Amino acid sequence: MTTRQNLFGVTLDALTMDQTVARCLAAVRAGERLEIGVVNAAKLVNMRRDPALARAVSGCDLVLADGQAVVWAGRLLRRPLPERVAGIDLFMRLLAEAEREGLSVYFLGARQDVLERMLRRVAVRFPGLRVAGSRNGYFDDSEQPAIADAIAESGADMLFLGMTSPKKEIFTAGYGERSKVALVHGVGGSFDILAGITRRAPERWQRLGLEWLYRTLQEPRRLGRRYLTTNVSFALMTGRELLRRTPSISTASRES
Repeated sequence: MTTRQNLFGVTLDALTMDQTVARCLAAVRAGERLEIGVVNAAKLVNMRRDPALARAVSGCDLVLADGQAVVWAGRLLRRPLPERVAGIDLFMRLLAEAEREGLSVYFLGARQDVLERMLRRVAVRFPGLRVAGSRNGYFDDSEQPAIADAIAESGADMLFLGMTSPKKEIFTAGYGERSKVALVHGVGGSFDILAGITRRAPERWQRLGLEWLYRTLQEPRRLGRRYLTTNVSFALMTGRELLRRTPSISTASRES
């Protein structure tokens, strides 16, 4: 039985990385459909502003804490999550398990040149991995049904979406079932990292919850304002929730 925690009105699965990988593999082996959603501070803020994104994420079978700030907020608000389950780390673990178990994967997302570069690197890192197919992430909404059908025809067991929010969540909600894969995981900018286009923050930065800052330093114009506004909003959300959960002195005195 999976423990779940409600944080900012979103139900999260309180799983470790190992537990998540085991749950994913069990679903694939059983032919069960499993859609994975991951949330960080920015996405939780955006879910309050975008009802379609909120519905798409909440509709996933597993919703995991991708950001360290989410884990810290859970502890502060007494809704503990065991650890951060970063989307890219889960992605790499699942690729390794797919190679080991002979499962096939489909990659959807990124620019065509980035996708091709990533595929070359994946082939070196996971030489036994069965790649059922791939497609870049630049398409109109009208093309989504045909793309889902192509994924279904490929026979892939796992689908990885290297697209930004809310596009990947909305595709998962609308066409995950039509794609007929057992596992759908939205991995965001992970294709760029695997391709060597962007660099991931060192582990120390990750432990300090500063991965967002490392990314901002690489792309200040695109990410600077976005992270600044969402981080401030997330801090305010957490503060308001903490105040709401903490009895005032006068209330505590009356109860005593």
